[in-house]
Amino acid sequence: MFRFRRFALAALIPAAALSFGLSATLAQTPSPAPAASASPSPAPSAAPSPAASASPAPAATPAPAASASPSPGPTAAPPAAAAAPAPVQTADPFGQETMLEARKVVMVKGTANWDSAFDTLVDAFKALNTLLDKQGIKHAGNSMIVYTSTDDTGFTFLAEIPVDQDPKNLPKDMSIGKSPEGKALKFVHRGSYDNMDNTYEAITNHLDDKRLEAKDTFIEEYLTDPLKTAEDKLVINVFVPLK
Repeated sequence: MFRFRRFALAALIPAAALSFGLSATLAQTPSPAPAASASPSPAPSAAPSPAASASPAPAATPAPAASASPSPGPTAAPPAAAAAPAPVQTADPFGQETMLEARKVVMVKGTANWDSAFDTLVDAFKALNTLLDKQGIKHAGNSMIVYTSTDDTGFTFLAEIPVDQDPKNLPKDMSIGKSPEGKALKFVHRGSYDNMDNTYEAITNHLDDKRLEAKDTFIEEYLTDPLKTAEDKLVINVFVPLK
């Protein structure tokens, strides 16, 4: 498989899920005392007077107990529902499928070793910018690096800048061409170029997990100008073309 970069060795330690035993003693709720009978005790029997009727008076029916339900009052309006907060994006998309469109670019070929990789890329961009500035040609997109091969000591690359018109009098190492096109996965790197080893290692793991096969190249699109941006503030889209 195509080797992306020289990866920094990093121990990937999965986070252990900690389970906490929560012991809580449930207090026994005492049984409620039986409610007093609603039926009144019978009145003591009295000897009937001669004038009293022989039929005993009927026992008085006790009044029904008052209902526990409160009498309906005015219905309170329900509280207004709080507006749901807008979702906050906490991380860039990782492995987003996209389609690359071919664009006209002016490019320069180069080779670099890993120890001075970023300086070599910056020099390539400087050479392209010098050519375009002299001819008054503006960028038509972000600067790109297309890696064509890598090994343990270094890599070969094409530094590309999109343009809308053809520059003239190109040096021997420069040419006009098209940027890569086709189906690719998009990843985002934020930070220094030296820390990209971690990003590429994560990309390789993602491809392995998804059982995806990449082409023998990959592209870095510099969303921040590498000539003017502090190295630790770089924002780079990494595109991995798929077979």
